[in-house]
Amino acid sequence: MSNRFKPKYNIKKGDQVVIIAGDDKDLKKPRTVLEVILDKGRVLVEGANIVTKHTKPSAQNTKGGIVKVEAPIAISNVQLWDAKAGAPTKVKRTRQDGKVIRISKKSGEAIK
Repeated sequence: MSNRFKPKYNIKKGDQVVIIAGDDKDLKKPRTVLEVILDKGRVLVEGANIVTKHTKPSAQNTKGGIVKVEAPIAISNVQLWDAKAGAPTKVKRTRQDGKVIRISKKSGEAIK
């Protein structure tokens, strides 16, 4: 993906999000973002989209076997959680002291 038209997302690693679409849809249970994959437009969310992975024995994992692991989901299927409002929210960006900060549209609070 070229850097010229690299997309900007409002979700970062460590944010609290809710899943708004898909098998793990739950608008009341906030979860933590473990990783944001910018090239593919996907996020790895804690406890969501669990898949079974068959692993071969290796030096680190001498047993091998079947492992349950989180798979990435599309970034459009998650929405930021606003703790003050207790609901999912959209985000707007503003500049403050030369830095871009994210502000919740529901409560008007800055997102850390």
